[in-house]
Amino acid sequence: MKHRTRWATALVATMVLAACGSAGSESPSGADDKLVVWDWKSGDEAAAAYVQKAKKDFAAKHPDVSVEFVAQPFDQYYTLLGSAMQSGKGPDVMLFNGGGQLRDRADDLLALDDHVAEDRRRLAGWDAFTLDGAVYAAPVTLQGHPIYYNKALYKEAGLDPEQPADTWDEFVDDCKTIAKETGAKCLSVGNKEGFGIQFFLSALGSGVLSPMEYDEWIAGERNWTSPRVRQLFELWQQAEKKGLNTEGPNSTALFNDAFARFESGDAAHVVGLMSDVGHWKEFRELLGENDVGVMRAPAVTANAEPSLPYDGGIGYAVAKQTAHPKLAVDLVRSLTSKDALAAFSDDAGAIASDTDIDVGGGGPARTAIMREVESGKPALHVALSTKTLELMGRLSQQLLSGSVGVDDAVRQLADSDRAG
Repeated sequence: MKHRTRWATALVATMVLAACGSAGSESPSGADDKLVVWDWKSGDEAAAAYVQKAKKDFAAKHPDVSVEFVAQPFDQYYTLLGSAMQSGKGPDVMLFNGGGQLRDRADDLLALDDHVAEDRRRLAGWDAFTLDGAVYAAPVTLQGHPIYYNKALYKEAGLDPEQPADTWDEFVDDCKTIAKETGAKCLSVGNKEGFGIQFFLSALGSGVLSPMEYDEWIAGERNWTSPRVRQLFELWQQAEKKGLNTEGPNSTALFNDAFARFESGDAAHVVGLMSDVGHWKEFRELLGENDVGVMRAPAVTANAEPSLPYDGGIGYAVAKQTAHPKLAVDLVRSLTSKDALAAFSDDAGAIASDTDIDVGGGGPARTAIMREVESGKPALHVALSTKTLELMGRLSQQLLSGSVGVDDAVRQLADSDRAG
């Protein structure tokens, strides 16, 4: 693995050791055992009930073990975590996004397969936390990339808000009508961080790739120069050239400026999230419960099978260096207990990994998402390494500015993907 070379230096580590956990050392003689958890969620008010439910579940099994949650800023989270773990002073349990961030650090995590057999039957989203057949984190949420649309703008434009377009050509025609009648752009896009392309790729991918090519992509057998893969990046470039996007996507932050533009009615559509931010619950607070629509990817090519892309969203892992592996695994199981996940679902609007949790009262958008989850496939960008995602972000900005061509971009991405 190459992850150690990408982690921060010892200088950064010295800034965070005071907040680090008990990993690498036993508790003092006579003291209660203690576990330290790092995440970026526990400080949020919307996660308060979730954390309390998880603590209560764990305390019932281990009343003499204390648990400390340390909420870190998300924009620095993986740098701080890498530094702390490299120094041997990291937490016992830590939160990860599914995909490359976890897989890059799998060497330093405890494989959970022998501990979560029952949970694997109960929860969804495990693939995003798996490497070479081994599971390294238990999923808390499901994360995907629905295309949300503003039903009020559809109605104002004289379109049927319950019948969004099924094909790309119809979608573009609807966008022209919306622009003419309301002045709103088609898509709210933020790509300042290079994240916009990830959302676009995963949201539109099932409408472009054939089912076989989609499955091969997820399995790691990616043909970057195939006509359909190339077409995905052409669509990304063409949407900007045709004026479908809101102004200045390369200078607009996806989190949260692009979402705010959608909420304010500047654009009729946005590729958002299922959980966390930029999702159904956040949008309904400004647009109204009945005006938040969820649509499948419009079909671009013949025999494409549009679906909602989703994976495991966030999940808790255990440090291999923890002094208390059995306790840490039990804490992860408490963090994915049904009561805790139900609280997170209710308060934060998360789509929980336990899909049997009652989501009544969530409104039409949430109902539509849960219906699509039944047939959804993994998100395309989650299958890529962090190195390839970083390159794709830079190239996506150049594609929008016109400083690189599609053929050159997919060639560079193919080289990066092969190099791992």
